[in-house]
Amino acid sequence: MDLVKILESKRRLNKEEGEALYELDLYTLGKFATEKRVERFGKKTFFNSNRHINPTNICADVCKFCAFSANRKNPNPYKMSHEEILKNVDEAVELGAKEIHIVSAHHPDAGMSWYMDIFELIKKKYPFLHVKALTAAEVDYLSRRYGHSYEEILNIMKQKGVDSMPGGGAEIFDEKIRSRVCKDKVSSNNWLKIHEKWHNLGFKSNATMLFGHIEDRAHRIDHMIRLRDLQDKTGGFNAFIPLVYQRENNYLNVKEFLGSQEILRTIAISRLMLDNIPHIKAYWATSTINLALVAQEFGADDLDGTIQKESIQSAAGAKSSQGMKFKDFIDLITTSGFIPVERDSLYNELKSY
Repeated sequence: MDLVKILESKRRLNKEEGEALYELDLYTLGKFATEKRVERFGKKTFFNSNRHINPTNICADVCKFCAFSANRKNPNPYKMSHEEILKNVDEAVELGAKEIHIVSAHHPDAGMSWYMDIFELIKKKYPFLHVKALTAAEVDYLSRRYGHSYEEILNIMKQKGVDSMPGGGAEIFDEKIRSRVCKDKVSSNNWLKIHEKWHNLGFKSNATMLFGHIEDRAHRIDHMIRLRDLQDKTGGFNAFIPLVYQRENNYLNVKEFLGSQEILRTIAISRLMLDNIPHIKAYWATSTINLALVAQEFGADDLDGTIQKESIQSAAGAKSSQGMKFKDFIDLITTSGFIPVERDSLYNELKSY
């Protein structure tokens, strides 16, 4: 198999070829991924001004990779009131946030109105804010817990003012791996089904993949192809976000962690495999800002945003708890040789620096 000739042909890659890409020289991968990036976006690197709010860490599920949910490794359970959440939104708006990203644990006793009514309150006070909220895992949990269909949950989200869905809860689609890392969480097929239904309502979402734990390279390629297949049907994914597994305060007991080369390979392969998902995000909260900046040379065109405050990844050791300052984002992208472009949540360009 002459992978270089296949890549030069620019045709769609199959599963076998995707797996074989991992054996290519890293800089060859980077070269072809950069070509794809430049074809679409030139030297632009996108970011937004956003705030992450995680209203509770009390969770009915026990995912072995998670350090955020309240358990014996994180014995500090909390559940915010709507007033407390709105106070966080007020602070975020003062700091210039244009997007509020809300993801919670699966609280067994909070009730549907606690989950849903906050979106309406935010929209009433700040109509200009983009509300990105509720992962497919949360939608699935609320459906099971309160007896609503996926369609009913998604329509409530629509009515309450949710603008787009984040990509969390995908983890790795292979069900054998899911049974070990996130048993009882939304299945891979239902994760895809929920996003398909959301797209069919006319809304956009993101897609993630958690890698670097007990999965192998073939599992990653399978995950990408399933996303690519759904994107062929709906065109509803804005971005793909490969999330680097964080090693602290969880129960997976992973012994060997990915090096930077494997992370960059996976980002580059994402760009090459996902020919129909426009944006590849190097999420600095899991990869570190330094590696995210390098990832610009390996196909990534988006670094997420300022975040302001982050609780989920930082609970597992990521250095992201206080977010990133707006000016720092601009300066880091510029000094790495790219053009910083502030975007909105749907990738409309707001300002180029």
